[in-house]
Amino acid sequence: MNSSDSIKNEDEASRNDREASSSHLNNDKDFDKKEDEMKRAAAKKLIERYFYQLTDGCGNPHCDNKFCASSGDLKPLTPDEAAAQAIQLFSQDARLCERHPNKIARTQGNTNVENSPHEKDMNSKTPTNDLVLSQTSNEESKSRNLLNTSSGYLYLTEQILYDIIDECEASDSYSKLIRTLGEVFSNIECLACSFLQTESLDSEQKSADSDKEKIKGLNKEEVRSLEGEKDKDEDSCVEPSKNSLPPVDLPAVRRAFAALFKLKTSIFENALVNALVTLAGNLQVQLPTRKDKDNQDDVVNVLVIVFEIPALGSGDFLETGLPAICRASQWLTVGVQAKLANIWSSPFGRMSLRNILENLQQLITLKVIVTQFHRDFYVQDENVITSATKLIKILYYANVLAGVLESNCRPNDVSTPSEDIYSPGKVQRAVPHIDPLVEELGLHLLSCRKPFLPYEEFYNELLSDAVEMDRDFANYKSEVGKFSFMYYPFILTPATKTMGLYFDSRIRMYSERRISFLQAVTGTPSNPYLKLKVRRDNIIDDALVELEMISMENPNDLKKQLVVEFEGEQGIDEGGVSKEFFQLVIEEIFNPDYAMFVIQKETQMVWFNPTSFESDAQFTLIGIVLGLAIYNNVILSVNFPMVLYRKLMGKRGSFEDLLDWNPVLYNSLQQLLSYRGADIEDVFMQTFRISYEDVFGTVISYDLKENGDEIKVTQENKHEFVELYADFLLNKSVEKQFRAFYKGFQMVVDESPLELLFRPEEIELLICGSKNFDFDELEKSTEYDGGYTDETPIIKNFWAIVHSLSVDDKKKLLQFTTGSDRVPIGGLSKLKLVISRNGPDSDRLPTAHTCFNVLLLPEYSSKAKLEDRLLKAIKYSKGFGML
Repeated sequence: MNSSDSIKNEDEASRNDREASSSHLNNDKDFDKKEDEMKRAAAKKLIERYFYQLTDGCGNPHCDNKFCASSGDLKPLTPDEAAAQAIQLFSQDARLCERHPNKIARTQGNTNVENSPHEKDMNSKTPTNDLVLSQTSNEESKSRNLLNTSSGYLYLTEQILYDIIDECEASDSYSKLIRTLGEVFSNIECLACSFLQTESLDSEQKSADSDKEKIKGLNKEEVRSLEGEKDKDEDSCVEPSKNSLPPVDLPAVRRAFAALFKLKTSIFENALVNALVTLAGNLQVQLPTRKDKDNQDDVVNVLVIVFEIPALGSGDFLETGLPAICRASQWLTVGVQAKLANIWSSPFGRMSLRNILENLQQLITLKVIVTQFHRDFYVQDENVITSATKLIKILYYANVLAGVLESNCRPNDVSTPSEDIYSPGKVQRAVPHIDPLVEELGLHLLSCRKPFLPYEEFYNELLSDAVEMDRDFANYKSEVGKFSFMYYPFILTPATKTMGLYFDSRIRMYSERRISFLQAVTGTPSNPYLKLKVRRDNIIDDALVELEMISMENPNDLKKQLVVEFEGEQGIDEGGVSKEFFQLVIEEIFNPDYAMFVIQKETQMVWFNPTSFESDAQFTLIGIVLGLAIYNNVILSVNFPMVLYRKLMGKRGSFEDLLDWNPVLYNSLQQLLSYRGADIEDVFMQTFRISYEDVFGTVISYDLKENGDEIKVTQENKHEFVELYADFLLNKSVEKQFRAFYKGFQMVVDESPLELLFRPEEIELLICGSKNFDFDELEKSTEYDGGYTDETPIIKNFWAIVHSLSVDDKKKLLQFTTGSDRVPIGGLSKLKLVISRNGPDSDRLPTAHTCFNVLLLPEYSSKAKLEDRLLKAIKYSKGFGML
């Protein structure tokens, strides 16, 4: 190696040493910088603690710290003075008080507010004022001049409100209370920072001790530099983190309002109502400009507090304050709606669900009563009604979240909204409208087994009667975003929603009819109706052949208006013949001789026969018949368990469905799940091999897992056993039959808003009708023609006879007069029966126009003769006497 190479190597080594040294130095500087930042953050946190100690105190009434507001020795300080002194106390390492609960029981007479047992646990957190005007920029604070409120309060806590009430009662002057309520409740930032939850006292004190350790190395210059930041923070009063606000302490809010409303409402009602109107105005200005990504905890807190006001559904609150809040709330983003739904579904939030719902329902009812609707101004155009409905939607989903969700069989199981049996390649399923709020919440409505409040409490009957469903359906179909109650079906009664479905089917029928007429003009043979010609003694085979051909050649023909003709019989089908057709088909299909369905002994409900020898086409026919019944507004006499309707809406059967499907089996499996003993194998002696009987009484065994007879059910695998057992009975064993059935059903209703409007139990009501045979309702709604009135003697005798009939005979009367023995949705008052005079006294039997629900009744001379002729007509005239 020559000397030049040696020198070069030495230079490279030297350079490497310098670079390494520089790298270490930079790393040290970065570390020191991060350490300084941590120290400065800890210092600011401690200064905040000193600030609140000077302004709010520690909450200890016996405090002896002269630099604490609770001691009574410290004169009131302005925010600027408190901030400056907080920095000085920090630099002196002055004494810092421990925080004490700031909830002191009121002791003056009737103003005492006691905590309920379930509130005591929540009240371990101190509702002190640890936030001042967070979420607000300095410029916003300056523009609103929030630091100079005349009442001196920038927010409220439970204790502050108690103190103000006590002070006002002592002086017999409520001006301070009125002024404070007006200022806090009219301002978004002030109200958002009121009644907040705080960290626990222990964690807060540990945090303070940790911060003191972090700042030990902070020199005087660095402490002094924090004072230079005073100008930056003076408007926000050394405000805490602006990332988010803590949630509202709901029990504290309720106790505070309870104390407030023990006073005469007239004292503060006007001030509070006016403040809410101003608050709503501020929200209407701000909300449209906000985005989902913006932090909106302030809006969430504001609405949570406002809707806790006890009198929101009465007086001036109902007429002025609540409508203003509702109008502002229509601008809420999906994110805010989801946060509200989660809060109102929480253990403490759900306590207010019914009260909030009743207030909003009261507002809607009031607006429906006092508003004059006309052809140019419909219910859908009333802004208060529509905005209140949007708020009720949030409550509706909160009610679902607060209910009993599946599955109690497997506690950690999370059900999914879309099941694979409906995936492409198996059965095509129409995708219903999905509410963005449902997506945001990650919710599947069918996962709720029992809501917190009954679904019926969300119906508003007065509103449902006022809604013009033809107009609402037009809005639903409109592409310009008009409001439609069909997107808020929870508020409409099933009878009103049925009208929406009726308009949808009729428009499709008319559309198909127009297409047929146009095809006829061009010379293409076409039929504007779905015509079926069948024989009474061979109705299933005839219907199967015709419907199968139609479904294969042109499935859209199934959406035409159904017209049925019985071979060899005269009559024009205006609805009555179709009703009889459906009834006869259902009777044949569920005939045990066909063995397509089995009947559960305990419940008399029908279910698919797993070992049926019938082809898939037969089950497809049943699905088509069920769909056609809905499409043509015909009620069927079927008795399916609820799990069928859930499966039709895309949800697989699960353990909970066994309660309705086979309650004896469900209770047995529930005992297995509830058993905690170590001897479960000896007590139940159950393996993963199950046995069941087919329709012929033959016992069939099935292994839920491979070699199931060798796997015993234990404490560890019992949940799996129950889940697999239910899945086999309700899904796997009848998968072939149900898939064919579902395919036929979807052929008819795939484009229908059925799933949008109805829950599974409402679909059962839609198909099977009501079970409430209230003939008093039918009597009140019946109309008369041909000279009869409700005072005519024969009419009085007729109703006396009808009310004395057995339930079976009453069903036969319905069958005779309307073509169906089922009660329509909404009850018999919706039937619109007409009794018409059919001549003077004679020996003729009564007859009926089942298409129009008209009973033709001769004016018999006596009650006995009327009863004899009527009973003969309803018992022996099947296929006859009905026109």
